[in-house]
Amino acid sequence: MSIKKILILPGDGIGPEIMAEAVKVLELLKSEGEQLEWSFGHLGGAAYDAEGHPYPESTQKAARAADAILMGAVGGPKYDALPRAVRPEQGILGIRKDLGLFANLRPALAYEELAAASSFKPEIIAGLDILILRELTGDIYFGAPRGRRTNAEGHAEGFDTMHYSAPEVERIARVAFEAARKRSKRVCSVDKENVLETSRLWREVMINVSKDYPDVELTHMYVDNAAMQLVKYPKQFDVMVTGNIFGDILSDEASMLAGSIGMLPSASLDVNNKGLYEPSHGSAPDIMGQNKANPLATILSMAMMFKYTFNHNDLSDRIDAAVKKVLKQGHRTGDIAQKGEKIIGTKEMGDALVAALKK
Repeated sequence: MSIKKILILPGDGIGPEIMAEAVKVLELLKSEGEQLEWSFGHLGGAAYDAEGHPYPESTQKAARAADAILMGAVGGPKYDALPRAVRPEQGILGIRKDLGLFANLRPALAYEELAAASSFKPEIIAGLDILILRELTGDIYFGAPRGRRTNAEGHAEGFDTMHYSAPEVERIARVAFEAARKRSKRVCSVDKENVLETSRLWREVMINVSKDYPDVELTHMYVDNAAMQLVKYPKQFDVMVTGNIFGDILSDEASMLAGSIGMLPSASLDVNNKGLYEPSHGSAPDIMGQNKANPLATILSMAMMFKYTFNHNDLSDRIDAAVKKVLKQGHRTGDIAQKGEKIIGTKEMGDALVAALKK
């Protein structure tokens, strides 16, 4: 059995605190005989503080050598005055580009025990389990040309370019269809085909790729309708796949269905399923160092790591089951607690999770 090499990048804000609880899980699994090795590195503001760059050479080398990367969060107000080129967020963009992490997977899962924490009626979200796939390295965020200029009338003007090639669409399409095969075998492709040439190409490629997956149902939906349907009847969706800018917006919208972004993991994968795994929430500097952060999204991201990079579904399912168990036992951090429920801290939630995970 080969050793699984994991690079841990705690990052900024609450990152080190939530990552400490994830490491407790790794330590338990290793004590049971799992072949795991992990090392630590810097990313984001912490990397700038230590090495003068948000994605320094030492982290680049370690990330390329690792089988998977587990990350906390980056950013914070102390870095707001830095030049854009060395802002913490450039560390995230840098590692995604460096490792070719083109497929972003964000589940939106509504836990029965947390139904009251959602702003939606329980009957709308009960049993919700959506996987949103966002293409991560193309689209308007990376298209060229882009910039600022003065137009013929002398007014300031900003411009960006929405751009996709057929191979870029095909590779995210295949990730979506393969994921759907492990779920309910339904893919909804989201675009704006009635307006955008980019979306017309997107839809054509999706249809062509679907011919290789006759067992998976493919449907199409305009992005404005998809945004409405997510709040009207979200359980109609299984796997949603879309471009970078639409996925950015829709995945954040879907995160609120679950009640707390503190419960939502994510994965960013390359063509070989090497991945960067991180919680969907930010660095939350307002609660940094106060033992208030919810570590469960980070631990659920680890579960995704075992599933997608290491093909270790039994471990992934075991971690998922342990999270459900601690919620059923009534353990709550402040972000998921309702009136009258007892609130525990970051460390205590990590300890409860490890206890639930033990065989």
